[in-house]
Amino acid sequence: MKTNIVLTLDTRIKKKDGTYPLLMRIVHWGKSSPINTGISLLEKDWDSNKRVIKSSYTGTESVTRLNNQLQKRKTEALDVITKLEEEKKLSNLSVLELKEIIIGKADKLSFFKFGERLIQELKEANKIGNARSYKSSLGVLRTYCKGKDLTFQELNYNFLKQFEKNHFAKGNAHNGLATYMRSYRAIFNRAIKAGIIEKELYPFESYQIKITKTRKRAISIDSIKNIINLELSESDPLFHSRNYFLISFFMRGMPFADLAQLKLSNIIDGRIFYQRQKTDKPYDIKITPEIQNILTLYLYGKKKDDYLFPIIKRIKLEEQYKDVEWARKRFNKKLKKIAELCGIEENLTSYVSRHSFATRAKNLGIPIAAISDMLGHSDTKTTEIYLDSLQSDIIDDFHEKIIREESSL
Repeated sequence: MKTNIVLTLDTRIKKKDGTYPLLMRIVHWGKSSPINTGISLLEKDWDSNKRVIKSSYTGTESVTRLNNQLQKRKTEALDVITKLEEEKKLSNLSVLELKEIIIGKADKLSFFKFGERLIQELKEANKIGNARSYKSSLGVLRTYCKGKDLTFQELNYNFLKQFEKNHFAKGNAHNGLATYMRSYRAIFNRAIKAGIIEKELYPFESYQIKITKTRKRAISIDSIKNIINLELSESDPLFHSRNYFLISFFMRGMPFADLAQLKLSNIIDGRIFYQRQKTDKPYDIKITPEIQNILTLYLYGKKKDDYLFPIIKRIKLEEQYKDVEWARKRFNKKLKKIAELCGIEENLTSYVSRHSFATRAKNLGIPIAAISDMLGHSDTKTTEIYLDSLQSDIIDDFHEKIIREESSL
């Protein structure tokens, strides 16, 4: 175990009376953090070898009893560390988190402070999108709490139901609430995994996050063909947007944020290898002739570390995120013009290519499990949300087949 507790006299901090604070120092993965015992000693009253208070100390009636109390506190702290190690939680903790658990502040730990710490970790891990989502959700919660702090204990089932009631009273939708709740649930799960709080405090066993089905975003294969056949010169303002939409569709509905991050180095032996920004799931996609036709327009003069598409312009991660968001807005505006030119009545957005790919796969009879894998979903329930209902002509064919079979009896 690379974690220990030691009693030490901090001779770096000398008080006015000439004494030094006695600390119980936590050493964890090469880093340390002190817990103040509330005792101050002269240097001559501390045995640095045995790490006990000498009998010369006059600040107590019984030095033996005081030493026993200190040893008891140390033993209790070591018991906490041993328990965390047995539960395989210790290695996930920072020394400050471990300190909070040992001194009994875990049940009083601020949900907001832990959430902010998590947001910072996400930023450092280049998860800018997730960090912004969590920040937005915490901001809504802060407003509801009117600026007051909130502990994990206070954020229980009843609190969530009251928050939900307040959300709907303002005329807000189910799916907006679901977005917030998923963020709060993720923060809880991280705190439990880190050993900051006990599982008993987890409110999402009882509270269920609900979503309502939104209007499907898929378009027909005929509409896809109309977009493919739309004649646009390279100087046309819609040229790149049409290409982004189609290559997203051809590459299993690749999200715009991932498309923006693709570099020449992602192309290896006729395949595209990349990790999705949102989930870190690795993808391995064969470059089909349809994909190659579009890629060829962008590969000329590119170096290994150059982005394939002219979307990201800047170097800093925060600025790159803004580049993608700004480009996505322009992309969606131009898709509306493309829809008009192609006679597409549905609202054409950056998400439509992903939904259309999933729906097309379903209509071709591809198993949902396979579609789920292609989309990178963790379960088929998420995939089902993406899937449009079967096209009416397919339903008509099934209907007529049933009637014909019935008539032959």
